[in-house]
Amino acid sequence: MLSLTEFRSSLQTQTPPANLSLSQTALWWIGKKNWAEAHRLVQSAEGTRECDRIHALLHRQEGDLAHARYWYARADARMPDQTIIQEWEDLVRRAFPQTGTQPS
Repeated sequence: MLSLTEFRSSLQTQTPPANLSLSQTALWWIGKKNWAEAHRLVQSAEGTRECDRIHALLHRQEGDLAHARYWYARADARMPDQTIIQEWEDLVRRAFPQTGTQPS
């Protein structure tokens, strides 16, 4: 599994790493500022909570808040009270949890 650090580094490349899930790949395309490719991917997995949540972010990003609210509801989530960039960062952290030993 790709680490968060590796994911962030991969944003410097032209293509996403091959071992990403569909939702992780959509987040990668958002990080590359390719809304259309990210949207195409999440649309292909409609009904998947992670993809519906990313779909909501994408419609929020384009300014279509009514459509965004629909997708947040489909993902059983609420529109967050944070910037779009902060929301994307939060989704990335959730998609690439840090591994290793946590202090007790």
